[in-house]
Amino acid sequence: MKVLPGLKQVERLEDAAWLDPLAKPLRRVARAALRTRWLADILHGVPFGHPLHPSVVLVPIGAWSSAAILDALPENERASRLLVAAGVAGAVPSALSGYADWSNLLKKQSRVGLVHAASNFTAVLLYTASFVQRSRGRQGSGKVLGYAGFGAVMVGGFLGGHLAYRQTAGVNHTWNVAGDVSPGWHRVGMLDELPEGRLRHLTLHEVPLVALRTGNRVQVLADTCSHLTGPLHEGTLIPGTSATDACVQCPWHKSVFSLATGEVVHGPATAPQPCFETRITDGAVEVRLPAAG
Repeated sequence: MKVLPGLKQVERLEDAAWLDPLAKPLRRVARAALRTRWLADILHGVPFGHPLHPSVVLVPIGAWSSAAILDALPENERASRLLVAAGVAGAVPSALSGYADWSNLLKKQSRVGLVHAASNFTAVLLYTASFVQRSRGRQGSGKVLGYAGFGAVMVGGFLGGHLAYRQTAGVNHTWNVAGDVSPGWHRVGMLDELPEGRLRHLTLHEVPLVALRTGNRVQVLADTCSHLTGPLHEGTLIPGTSATDACVQCPWHKSVFSLATGEVVHGPATAPQPCFETRITDGAVEVRLPAAG
């Protein structure tokens, strides 16, 4: 089956380098505004285990979709106006969460995301104008502006789908580790070859790992960051008050994971790192992934 002609245009956006100068100051503003880690973590969706943005966009999309249906039927002016207003209000947390996620995307993702945001911003402006016209009793122009806004939302949704499903923004990039590792214990190196208190890169059947040795204890996580595949072994070790509290910070977008459990301490990552059980056998480090296979 042939793909829609518009898809080729969307794919070209990935290579639209002319968008980069526009993205740079917007990204700088976002990162400055999100220096408060708890706020950034909420907007990214860390407490929920997956990005917040796809959930909160349901409010404006649902409200505006309902308004579009009611506008096609008689005597629904008041209900449509309320739904338009609800959508505009609901667009605020949607925009904030999306902006937070966008500020930590890779370059090609960022370009598509910028146009996605522009489409949705256009929709908000059109729906705001639609609400004003409806409030003035000008139902005809209010409906026209509403349908124009709905068209902009559909374009934005298409771009968002491309960003999420074709460019894998926001997905867990370590979901397949369990399938790549066979059950049981596996030797990955000798204990005396691991430096004390430093991150070390190991491999298990081509699966990259990051390890930290503290005395005779070794903590091991999957090395590929669940956010956007950054190499954790090149990141920063964050010591804790005890050996079990140490964390690793991804070098790309500063996600922080517990080395003891793999849990997300700070985003933008929302999915935990696969965490391996370890043991020392005859001086060799062996690892096992509980969910392997």
